[in-house]
Amino acid sequence: MNDRVAITGIGWTAFLPVSPDLSYKELIYQAAVRAYADAGVDPRKDIQSFVTVAEDFHEGTSIFDEYTPDQLGAALKPVHTITGDGLHGLATAYMLIRTGQFDLVAIEGHSKASNILTLPEVTAYAQDPILNRPLHLNTHFVAGLDMNRYLYETGTTLEQCAAVVVKNRRNALLNPSAPYGADLTIDEVLSGPSLAWPLGKRHVARHADGAIVMVLASEERARTLTDKPIWILGTGWINDTPSLESREWGSSPYVEKAARMAYQQAGIRDPLTAIDFAEVDDSYAYRELQSLEALGLCDAGEAGAITAEGLTEVDGEFPVNVSGGSLGMGNLLDATGLAHLLEVVLQLRGEAGPRQLEDVEIGLAQSWRGVPTTSTAVAVLSN
Repeated sequence: MNDRVAITGIGWTAFLPVSPDLSYKELIYQAAVRAYADAGVDPRKDIQSFVTVAEDFHEGTSIFDEYTPDQLGAALKPVHTITGDGLHGLATAYMLIRTGQFDLVAIEGHSKASNILTLPEVTAYAQDPILNRPLHLNTHFVAGLDMNRYLYETGTTLEQCAAVVVKNRRNALLNPSAPYGADLTIDEVLSGPSLAWPLGKRHVARHADGAIVMVLASEERARTLTDKPIWILGTGWINDTPSLESREWGSSPYVEKAARMAYQQAGIRDPLTAIDFAEVDDSYAYRELQSLEALGLCDAGEAGAITAEGLTEVDGEFPVNVSGGSLGMGNLLDATGLAHLLEVVLQLRGEAGPRQLEDVEIGLAQSWRGVPTTSTAVAVLSN
């Protein structure tokens, strides 16, 4: 077995609202070339296995791993698809190396959301086919119900949710890969168009195109490849019920369980004192607050207050979504978790440019696959 696993190479494209001049294969190729150059490896000779995260319904093709070897340099190599978020792919690659089967594994995630003409209908197809789908429930409507329950249970205000939007989209102005940076005010967010009360249109991350590739290595290989490995201290994941009738509303117990799994592996008892910053799910603004509480990074009902007070700003006591999060970078479908992970790696390497945090050693990435799932993953990393 391999005791430790590190991320040794990262590559990504800019995240764009539309990319009519590039196919998803070209996006993946660009990210892969950059990741392999960063890691100092030749995929055809060095990398032993490949993982892609994709949803066949989004791709329009089944058994999607058959469509990725060429642009990844993975021809005649083991390749498989994880039908889950990017952090589920990370956990899979991590386990492949920890078990001793491989020393070098590459993971890939991408989005070509702009190509999907009926994306809302495809997303809604994830609902229970017997109990929910016949009702034609809009995905945002379901999120609005959950948000309303969260506000009621915790006393969180609409102004505090709007503060998440203001913070993350302002942070995105410092991220050259993020297309949705903006300098908004709380009033501008609150006065924006309504979507599914209390959910406003500006509370929702807009979709983007892009690709991310990462190279993972065993400790022995990592030390020969780079002088700045980013170690994976722990990963946790859970795929609970997608049923709307048999879940907790207004909270994320599945995030709590996934975090507990990651913390146990990492040997973390108090995440708030051990972790320096976090990149968490903000596909809906209220989800950032809900996730912070479930991750144990603040007390229940406290996330809104600490956000409004500025504690999660870039210069705050506990920075959250310095990258701009999904509200700033865009919802990258199943690559979203890798986008959060990318920022953690850049920060721990000291390569985040004008948004670089000082003296950070441990970071957390968390993702959620979206309505109606209770599918989430957490990763804790260190430099």
